[in-house]
Amino acid sequence: MYSSERLKGIDVFVCVADMGSFTAAAERMNLTSSAVSKGIARLEGRLQTRLFKRTTRRLSLTDAGREFYRTCTGVLADLEEAESTIHSENTEPRGRVRIDLPASYGRLYVLPVILKCIEKHPLLIPHITFSDRFIDPVQGDIDIVVRIGGSDVWPNTLGHRYLGKARNIFCASPSYLRKHGEPLNELDVEHHSCVVYGEGPGTVSPWYFSGMKVGHTERRVMSGRIAIGDGEGEVIAAVAGHGIAQLPTWLVKHELEKGTLVEVLSNLATDGLALNLVWLKSRQSLPKVSVLLEALAAGLTL
Repeated sequence: MYSSERLKGIDVFVCVADMGSFTAAAERMNLTSSAVSKGIARLEGRLQTRLFKRTTRRLSLTDAGREFYRTCTGVLADLEEAESTIHSENTEPRGRVRIDLPASYGRLYVLPVILKCIEKHPLLIPHITFSDRFIDPVQGDIDIVVRIGGSDVWPNTLGHRYLGKARNIFCASPSYLRKHGEPLNELDVEHHSCVVYGEGPGTVSPWYFSGMKVGHTERRVMSGRIAIGDGEGEVIAAVAGHGIAQLPTWLVKHELEKGTLVEVLSNLATDGLALNLVWLKSRQSLPKVSVLLEALAAGLTL
């Protein structure tokens, strides 16, 4: 038999961790700051460990606090899921949904879809993070993940939907091409200034050129005129006339439409990475998750 004592203070703890302060949590939960502080103190006393690092300027989770937070949010999500199955399918989507997005694509394309969705469903509370690294939704307790790239095979604990592929094209500004001429082939590119992706010394990402054989690509590390560790930064540099860049079509769509960038060497463009929509299967029936999955599947493409 489980003791009810184990559930006391969990909601307060999670709210404090989410809000980053006792005062903000108290306002969200309609409690006094003193009540919140005492609730956390009682919980820490019961667990015999500190959950928060407290300074005069900030409040942050300890290592033990982070582990306990992951467990608590999972417990609360399971309770919410159990309650939701009791309600009818027409229940208005409500509650917190954790979503992780790729940085540039997320800001430019995914975030507008989410914002439009929550206009229709004002009781939804999305918590959105941006990251280009691999995210494990199960370990990170994340409801929905959008990723460019990833495996073709996904664990059976996850739902998955393939949303398309971009093209990686070569492009430059009209002013650069007027001054330096347009490259005629892949060898000609070596005589041009190149805007490349690189996060540090020796970490320049290679370019890929479509080969003579169907499905064959040639990998080549270019000597960059400028290396930038951010895709949107590469676009800015290319538009400013600093050289030729190889970029995904979704990232330069608006620049191509406005004419501030022009595609070159179109015969050498290659397929880009796949766009994947991934979610926790255990939560896909929750109205708050299913409505966002539907919106993202309909609103996203490469």
